[in-house]
Amino acid sequence: MTVESSRIAPRDAGRADARRNRERLLAAARAVFAEHGIDAPMATVARRAGVGVATLYRHFPSRDALVRGAFSRQMETCARALTEALAVPDPWQGFQQLVETVCELQREERGFPAAFLAAFPETTSEHARSRERAERDIMTLVRRAKAAGALRADFHPSDLAVLLLAHCGLVTALPDDGAASRRLVAYLLQSFRADAAGERLPPPAALPLSDLPLAADGPRGRRATPPR
Repeated sequence: MTVESSRIAPRDAGRADARRNRERLLAAARAVFAEHGIDAPMATVARRAGVGVATLYRHFPSRDALVRGAFSRQMETCARALTEALAVPDPWQGFQQLVETVCELQREERGFPAAFLAAFPETTSEHARSRERAERDIMTLVRRAKAAGALRADFHPSDLAVLLLAHCGLVTALPDDGAASRRLVAYLLQSFRADAAGERLPPPAALPLSDLPLAADGPRGRRATPPR
């Protein structure tokens, strides 16, 4: 081994260790957030990953950075799903595709919905703009599906919030039952079809997407008390 290579090897090994620690922390964070919500103690995440708290903070200096890192792939998938749904020529197929994708993310990562709807203090304005853009795009998709005669005329945006809330309850109770998840989503999508509209529905719920209570949260969007 040359002098030069002996200097590089330890540095490369250190970088590899750092990458492994980072991946362990991200996997542990997703598991802990799914079980206890995104306000779970940082020390709990570090213990689950098998590293010290100091190591956690070297990689993720704040809780918000850890949450964003843990669910970055899911955030990107959700944003891409909305873009792709808008690009589908058939508005109903686009709407159905979006709902199925988001519900699949709920099933795969139960901590993700709370992370998606949380306003991270470090990027509040950026997050708010992203959420407002997503809500506008969803409304565009809804209007197109109604105009095509596929989505029932009395569909309200809060109905989508109710769907996500119902599905979130199911995956919390039956986290490993993919068949139950897919069947519930199919039932609810069928009820949204224009040709399924029958008797008049009760008034829509006062439940905007931005205030959606989820399994990882407490009532009306308040986060659950973290475990001690």
